[in-house]
Amino acid sequence: MSIKTTVWTALVSAAALAAAPAFAADNWVGTWKLNVEKSQLGSNAIRAQTLTFEATPDGIKLSTVGTDAQGQPMKGGYVSKFDGKDVPWAGNPMADTASPKRIDNNSYENVWKKGGKVTVTAKISVSPDGKTMTVTQSGTDPEGKPVTSTAVYDRQ
Repeated sequence: MSIKTTVWTALVSAAALAAAPAFAADNWVGTWKLNVEKSQLGSNAIRAQTLTFEATPDGIKLSTVGTDAQGQPMKGGYVSKFDGKDVPWAGNPMADTASPKRIDNNSYENVWKKGGKVTVTAKISVSPDGKTMTVTQSGTDPEGKPVTSTAVYDRQ
């Protein structure tokens, strides 16, 4: 191996290791698929969804893909340090910002806002065995109607 290759490998490894401790204990990092049968979703709820949380140097990146209630494809996401600060959220019709805040290794809370106004509060928890993630949401939709749901996701 050349000196350049060795230095480059060392730098990439150091960068990866530096990012890892901040998120290593966040048990929601990974890929999760909605289990519709176990979920209690509203009448105008999504039909399918996969959530992918990845640790990056900028924070945890959430990517979502799925199908909405009308059968149309949907995707979006954000990057956050899970410190409760607002970050832009693409692809969510009920929010343009998210402010996820880590509670412990297995849970976080996420406050959604649209135009600066809180719309939904979501509480997310990972089961002790790490196989299931539950998202409980309450708030209002863009028309001001109450929204409540419990979505259950299976680790992939």
